Amino acid sequence: MKLTLIRPNLGDYRSSDAMPPLAMGILAARSPGWDIAFHDEKAEALPTDDQPDLVALSVETFTARRAYAVADAYRQRGVPVVMGGYHPTFLPDEALQHADAVVIGDAEGAWERLLEDFKAGRLQARYLGDRSAPLHDYRVQRSIFKGKRYAPVELVQYGRGCRFACDFCSIHTFYGTSVRVRPIDGLLRELEPLPAKRLLFFVDDNLFSNEAELGMLLDAMRGLKRRWSCQISIDVARDPRLLDRLADAGCRFALIGFESLLPANLKQMAKPWNKVAGSYQDVVRAMHSRGIGIYGTFVFGYDADTRESIDRTVDFALESRLEIANFNALTPTPGSALYNRLRDEGRLLSPRWWLDPGYHYGDAIFEPRGMSAAELAEGVFAARERFYSWSSIGRRVMSREVPFSGFRIGMTAIANTISRREIYKKQHRLLGR
Repeated sequence: MKLTLIRPNLGDYRSSDAMPPLAMGILAARSPGWDIAFHDEKAEALPTDDQPDLVALSVETFTARRAYAVADAYRQRGVPVVMGGYHPTFLPDEALQHADAVVIGDAEGAWERLLEDFKAGRLQARYLGDRSAPLHDYRVQRSIFKGKRYAPVELVQYGRGCRFACDFCSIHTFYGTSVRVRPIDGLLRELEPLPAKRLLFFVDDNLFSNEAELGMLLDAMRGLKRRWSCQISIDVARDPRLLDRLADAGCRFALIGFESLLPANLKQMAKPWNKVAGSYQDVVRAMHSRGIGIYGTFVFGYDADTRESIDRTVDFALESRLEIANFNALTPTPGSALYNRLRDEGRLLSPRWWLDPGYHYGDAIFEPRGMSAAELAEGVFAARERFYSWSSIGRRVMSREVPFSGFRIGMTAIANTISRREIYKKQHRLLGR
């Protein structure tokens, strides 16, 4: 039987920052006996005459409108459709208007039951993954990624979940309150055949689950002598010895969620602990001095924000010589406490903005308190333009704040060039187009 796996994009176009989606590799690895085709709309155009026995789409909130159009086209050709991912998990009834079945939560276990039921002609509408199951049988079939134009990065996963519950985040709703990590030996077996010169990226929402589990990983990575990057909470910088171990283990870039310079905003987003490692400037210096580049993320639109606070945040990012940065308007997505609060306060401009035919990427989704919605959208785009100007990129790539590394310079230059390109490509784009 033929199975088609699809990752839709925001619309029918290609992205230059595409990386192989582990979720699709996990599904492929758990589909023995199926003839599998994988199409990634971020890297290639989707076929228009595909006629498999079953098609599965991984859906995010920003790609939902496009995913539904793709799914409808398959169903019109008589092909059953299943959906999984964050968006169908939080809004299964909506997804089922365009799919024959949805997987809610983790795929492991639920996906095998779905395929078995499909073959037996008894496909159910909903399949619930077990978000407490250990990750002992974690597998990825990477052969489905071959031949596609992806960034030169290999994605790996150590654990799922996060010990924090930030207001704007839906991780706890998806994974629950616990954090699960894989056995180290299984992770090492997965890493062994991956190209030695490729940068590894741990996709964990927060690699710092606890000090013992992070320590086991760092000890293992230190022996491999691989260069890698990760997403990690800022409290890792509270302990200089832990930062030393991070650097010695090969960490060369870390995504840090600074989010805001304003204490009132940090409190509102349930992230006041962001200051436990000292000032942001101290954190940046501590990581830079150890050769770790920083991808800083910031969010605007909480109640204390104004156009001036946006400008001050960009000043900090530039003065700190952050290698990469992401400036985002606060985005209320289903499954987050933020979405529920803004909905209940009547501040959402369009409650189902992801399906709104008039919504453009970059538009504000709600009415902030410290500025107008238009000012928020304009301020965020101006922040991106300023940080990713060619002069800014040049100064940050050649920064002397970090010990010289040709690898860091090259990766920073590539990442900034790609980010700049994607910013202008996506801005004002209608979702689904």
